[in-house]
Amino acid sequence: MPLHPHTPDADNYDELSFRPQFSQHGEVGEVPRLRLADKGMPPRIAFQIIHDELMLDGNARLNLATFVTTWMEPEAELLMAECASKNMIDKDEYPQTAEIERRCVNILARLWHAEGSGATGCSTTGSSEACMLGGLALKWRWRQRRAPAGLPVDRPNLVMGANVQVCWEKFCRYFDVEARLVPVGPETAHLTAENAVKACDDDTIGVVAVLGSTYDGAYEPVAEIAAALDALAAAGGPDVPMHVDGASGGLVAPFLDKRLRWDFRVPRVQSINVSGHKFGLVYPGVGWILWRDAKALPDDLVFKVNYLGGEMPTFALNFSRPGAQVVAQYYNFLRLGADGYGEVQAACRDTAQWLAGEIERLGPFSLVSRAEGIPVFAFRLTDTLPYSVYDISESLRSFGWLVPAYSLPPALDDVSVLRVVVRNGFSRDLARMLLEDLQTVLKRLATSAGPNRGPTENKASFHH
Repeated sequence: MPLHPHTPDADNYDELSFRPQFSQHGEVGEVPRLRLADKGMPPRIAFQIIHDELMLDGNARLNLATFVTTWMEPEAELLMAECASKNMIDKDEYPQTAEIERRCVNILARLWHAEGSGATGCSTTGSSEACMLGGLALKWRWRQRRAPAGLPVDRPNLVMGANVQVCWEKFCRYFDVEARLVPVGPETAHLTAENAVKACDDDTIGVVAVLGSTYDGAYEPVAEIAAALDALAAAGGPDVPMHVDGASGGLVAPFLDKRLRWDFRVPRVQSINVSGHKFGLVYPGVGWILWRDAKALPDDLVFKVNYLGGEMPTFALNFSRPGAQVVAQYYNFLRLGADGYGEVQAACRDTAQWLAGEIERLGPFSLVSRAEGIPVFAFRLTDTLPYSVYDISESLRSFGWLVPAYSLPPALDDVSVLRVVVRNGFSRDLARMLLEDLQTVLKRLATSAGPNRGPTENKASFHH
């Protein structure tokens, strides 16, 4: 209890307004964290309590672990605030928001060379939901091909590299599909055409190729995998469609790697997803999923509802969600255009490649990737030292930097790395500061010889 208790009427705003902020009712007592209090508190005090607790979070701008956008222009934030109360599913009540979603789908269709093909798609809460929808469409189409012929449909499988994002393993577990995780390494950390074809059979619903691996930022060879699947089908094998998980690369490659064939220019690619809240430059959470044409999206998966004011088709795992991120995505498309997106992504990649080169020159590190795909690179320790990448990651936190340390996928999981994601808002000046702090950390760890936490690292050579 305070030495000088004072219990004003919590509803008396005039009395409270004359008291210093941190001596008011609610600030000097214990805040009920796990139950509802009998009485509430004034809004500014509730705000102050929560605001102060959130100071314990890391600084999002210094979080080099996340792929998610951490900075947007003030004008975009204003538009998002205007739309915070709009439910994206209510297309009849919010027709202009629905129209903006339609425009974004059309912009992406043209960006991914699907113009004139009758491409269809929608927004989602993120790439995880988009991947689930893409996987469901593959499963339904596979089943529609086999069931009329009397072939079994009880053992579907999905082929992908062991480096895929965990959402694909979730899809397989949640929707009763065998996850055929093709081992990667030691020569490469991603799926190859040869290994993808070897894993396919008549029960394969599709092959997933990743454009921008979570582990090292690399593009998987979509066109090569598609060509190998073409040859498999031509030789009498199964005709296996592809889905491209472009969560990160789907809004990088069109601007920086224009000659790379990975999108709907590759006939075998039936669907593509992207995270608008990653290199689409929007705050979380918004994703997008597009299908080549209406045939790629079975009608059985689309529901029509009329209890929101008009009959509206919907294909989503989630129902209610805000329209703010969709509007923010359209803002970016209008604001930046193709040239602007190219400038932003090029600046990120240039900074990532500069920082990767500087880190390589420090001495104890070798690069696992060099930000040649998305603006992401990974690096590892090259020598047996009295500290590990996990110690480095933990020590960088004392400077505010969040740099993840983790092991690579199975078959390479004895190799532990650090990874840096360079996003819009991470300037060359900040990159230089990170480099200086990393140098300080290495000196401290060399003299303190702290414990070597994390998995034991195999120092065998690794070729990206």
